[in-house]
Amino acid sequence: MELVRKRLIHLHRCRGITRKTIRNFFRYDPTLKSIYTLTSTQFTQFFSLPHKNAVLFHSDLRSQELKNQLKSDLKSYKVITVVDGNYPFVLKTIKDAPLVLYAIGDTDLLHQNPILSVIGTRKPSREAKLKMEKYVLPLIQRNWVIVSGMATGIDSFAHQMALQNNGKTIAVLGSGFNHIYPKENTVLFKQIAKYGLLLSEYTPNSPPERFYFPERNRIISGLSFGTLVIEATNKSGTLITVDQALDQGREVYAVPGSPLLEQTKGCHKMIQDGAKLVLDPGDILEDWDRIMPNWVI
Repeated sequence: MELVRKRLIHLHRCRGITRKTIRNFFRYDPTLKSIYTLTSTQFTQFFSLPHKNAVLFHSDLRSQELKNQLKSDLKSYKVITVVDGNYPFVLKTIKDAPLVLYAIGDTDLLHQNPILSVIGTRKPSREAKLKMEKYVLPLIQRNWVIVSGMATGIDSFAHQMALQNNGKTIAVLGSGFNHIYPKENTVLFKQIAKYGLLLSEYTPNSPPERFYFPERNRIISGLSFGTLVIEATNKSGTLITVDQALDQGREVYAVPGSPLLEQTKGCHKMIQDGAKLVLDPGDILEDWDRIMPNWVI
């Protein structure tokens, strides 16, 4: 299994292929060993890879520079793969589960419960922190793990509230660890690395890309039994995470607010569409008590 793990991490590093391709590799050969014997033409024939992608992948597969970089990164960061025993089972149940995760910090947090994702707009209202003190702080004080995406606004508030109250938090990033985004969260990044957990399915040298952030949202919601939206506009990217959570069969909670604020319109629309309106933390606690007996780590 250790050889399969190493091959998976290596393949995950190569350009020209996707997670779907790697899953096809597993179906072709569960050991992944024979992948290293194929030509670029065979990659095109067997896996329908475009010729350009097949050539690029074949080249990376044999790149000594890439192998050296991988060895260096493996010394610097923890790596969790889908074939590892410590891979979170709840992530295995979601569509397009991440195959490889890079980690800094306390990976035991992945196996603590309950985990709640707390998300919202990057441009919160002046009431946002008060809402979080009312709804999120009591859960932190009950040792709930708070997961979010380390974006500006609500995400940052969630991580900071956990850290400032001796709680635990997980940040799922839309970039590699060597490209902290946003840069103004560098101090927060270091604090989470020390007291919480940083996760990314992107290699450490991967800069942020626009499509990475919607991708990472499936991990934020997938780790959690539920997602709490503090504030969101009607066109907020937060709604992508909500859609992911619903698709994964997770609970979705929304905090109501003044109808005069743009930052509450997304929450009100979610409530109209069936999200649970949260009046106090007890609304979330009672759901966890109901779900807990059947929840698997």
